[in-house]
Amino acid sequence: MKYLIKILAVSSILLVVSAEAKNVILFVGDGMGVSTITAARIYVGQQRGSSGEEHDLSFDRFESVALVKTYNTDAQVPDSAGTITAMLAGAKTRRGVLGISQAAARDDCAASLQNEIPSILELAEERGKSSGVVSTARITHATPAGAYSHVPNRDWENSTMVTSENEAAGCRDIALQLLESPHGDGPDVILGGGRAQFMPSDMADPEYPEKKGLRDDGRDLIQEWLKRGPNREYVWNSASFDAIGADHTGQIMGLFEPSHMQFEADRENDAGGEPSLAAMTEIAIDRLSQNTSGYFLLVEGGRIDHAHHFGNAYRALVDTQALDDAVAVAVAKTNPDETLIVVTADHSHTLTISGYPPRGNPILGKVDQSMSPVLPGVEVLPYTTLGYANGPGYATPYPDISDVDTTDPNYRQIAAVPLPIETHAGEDVAAFATGVNADAMRGVIEQSELFQIMMDALFADEGD
Repeated sequence: MKYLIKILAVSSILLVVSAEAKNVILFVGDGMGVSTITAARIYVGQQRGSSGEEHDLSFDRFESVALVKTYNTDAQVPDSAGTITAMLAGAKTRRGVLGISQAAARDDCAASLQNEIPSILELAEERGKSSGVVSTARITHATPAGAYSHVPNRDWENSTMVTSENEAAGCRDIALQLLESPHGDGPDVILGGGRAQFMPSDMADPEYPEKKGLRDDGRDLIQEWLKRGPNREYVWNSASFDAIGADHTGQIMGLFEPSHMQFEADRENDAGGEPSLAAMTEIAIDRLSQNTSGYFLLVEGGRIDHAHHFGNAYRALVDTQALDDAVAVAVAKTNPDETLIVVTADHSHTLTISGYPPRGNPILGKVDQSMSPVLPGVEVLPYTTLGYANGPGYATPYPDISDVDTTDPNYRQIAAVPLPIETHAGEDVAAFATGVNADAMRGVIEQSELFQIMMDALFADEGD
């Protein structure tokens, strides 16, 4: 059966949606809430010489949009582990667990082994498709790890984090699960940070010799990965990455930092050199497209989240722009008649856009109360258009920022509540879709429904 015909009732109107995709690409802007998208849209537009508000990001032009509920089963405001499990495995679950259902409590190894749920990447591998995981965070961090691992604690990234008792019970760390994937031959493209998670503790990092690996089991998982299949290639800097040809037929692993990759704003200063998210997305699509059966690809802009946690809107917006560039690459390199592209976030952050700045005011700039048409004559100190509900930018007494350059890359926006790091937020996030089965992306949906939309596209002819 070439097409799976789905009948959807929306506002008493019957809609017929045909769905069969060769490929599915899921972009996750970690922490990319609606306020982040709006601020990034204005920022990019202003960087290109316009007032900014009228600018469109590449995914703003997608024909289908939905609002997505992000809560975890035990948390009103979610974390990235529970949310990526909902997206990739179709089940809402607890905060802090990956690839297991809510029936298993956090840190319960035995229960987790009995409650694993497969991801769409694993299902793609089992059915002869190719797969890839790309992230600017550690490849063992929550969002990318949700594609291939099953653990009751997202912090089990390497062997030091798993107790001997849990190892004896059969639980494995996340890096080891990537190496030993029982689904097909595992991801065909692995690009991101986090090489220390794969290196033994007595091995020096190739870029920072003073740093060592983190594994206490003595295993060099990078070398083990290379030996587990033919024609595999490992790269760790821009020179070796650039040497990968578009026609490379083997599996590719690129780990460009001991921990997370650099923020996009700082990438050009990296000693070893790092590819952009757009460049990693391009090579991933080139490689995965060689499989005539198609592929599933997860691409994460992981450092949007980290910049927000630091209270630094500038780096969050620049990394959002980098994700947008990667989406544009995917749109250009794929056929919408055979590919579904989804862009969404796992959760939001407490970033706000407030005050009454005039049209075209720098989004990273200040609001002078004299600009306000609503509160004339009210005397207050200048404040930034962007702020956070909580985080490290809290200051008391309220500072006079009249002479402060709030566009400085290291400026931290003022926060209302003092916290060492800013937190996630719990409002709905947006999901944008284009291509095959994009029409199914509409209304207000549970995050776990994203899984079914992608499954219906990728495996339509199989009825699941």
